[in-house]
Amino acid sequence: MTKTTVKLEFEKETKNSIRFKEIPEEGKAPIVGSVYLQKWFAGDSKHIELTVEKKD
Repeated sequence: MTKTTVKLEFEKETKNSIRFKEIPEEGKAPIVGSVYLQKWFAGDSKHIELTVEKKD
């Protein structure tokens, strides 16, 4: 199993959700790109971290 933590920042607000875009590490390709979170969860957050676990 491999775990990776991805940093994301606020990109755009929609009617019921907020889109966050990934800030890739220098010299690496993005892993998730963009993520939509519901407003009730994201609140006023401008930065989030997402942990992705790959199960082999």
